[in-house]
Amino acid sequence: MAEDIEKVKCLIIGSGPAGYTAAIYAARANMGPVLYQGSQPGGQLTTTNEVENFPGYPEGVTGPEMMLQLQAQAERFETDVRNGWVTKVDFSGDIHKVWVNDTKEIHADTVIISTGASAKYLGLESEQKYLKLGGGVSACAVCDGFFYRNQEVVIVGAGDSACEEAHYLSKLCKKVTMLVRRDEFRASKIMEARVRNTENIEILFNTETDEVLGDGQVVNGVRVFNNKTNEKHDIPATGFFVAIGHKPNTDIFKDYLDLDETGYIINVPGTSKTNVEGVFVSGDAADHVYRQAVTAAGTGCMAALDAERYLAAKDSTFEVSTSTYN
Repeated sequence: MAEDIEKVKCLIIGSGPAGYTAAIYAARANMGPVLYQGSQPGGQLTTTNEVENFPGYPEGVTGPEMMLQLQAQAERFETDVRNGWVTKVDFSGDIHKVWVNDTKEIHADTVIISTGASAKYLGLESEQKYLKLGGGVSACAVCDGFFYRNQEVVIVGAGDSACEEAHYLSKLCKKVTMLVRRDEFRASKIMEARVRNTENIEILFNTETDEVLGDGQVVNGVRVFNNKTNEKHDIPATGFFVAIGHKPNTDIFKDYLDLDETGYIINVPGTSKTNVEGVFVSGDAADHVYRQAVTAAGTGCMAALDAERYLAAKDSTFEVSTSTYN
């Protein structure tokens, strides 16, 4: 029924650093933002045990604690933070239509997409166990490599990102063992050469992970097998890094927004604008290069400012708030 449709000025889809930062800026600009947290409130950082590279936390902070603080800051400026996730959209007309949990229909003047991207994992039971425990499994070397200084680690992957992360880890760790499923890399020649020429990186081709080993709390090794001979052996390691790619959480937008070949939303360079007027993107839903909390927060700010200017251009009664910029 039409009378059941909720109309909002600014709808933010997804939480995490991008969504909450967008909410803070949008709320301070009197846009009355409504934010739906999604199926993983707080985003990927809620699975990170320690965050030490976000400005303003000299002693570090846990991912969940940081997300709660960002949520509280957004709510302080009266952001309407809600449970639930968006299951369908229709951006074909002048009205941006969004459905939450397949039932509630919302019409939004502006939409900020902050749905992020999910790291791909191998799916092993032991891998997921230590991932949830925060005991040595990670999909981000830049985020977590520091915790493995002077230790031995294993990384899975064969593409450019895997090579980049292996090389990054090699500068911190005593030894990096790289597991490549095939008999060759998928990476560019220059990235392949970089890891091949790094003394403390050992590359095992035709090798897959059988099990992540540990003491029930933390990782202490990885059991691997050669997929040609089926021979197994154990590798001592305190960290297990998975670098087999990310999947952007953008499937529901594919009929309306321009996506690249891997599903990331394409934004107008230097802005958060998408190909649909009034729809903006922030964070890892568009960023396949940096994927850091601080860069996600920056694009959340950009999205809110772009949305505010869009509203001001459409509605002469809506004034851009100078408080947004300080």
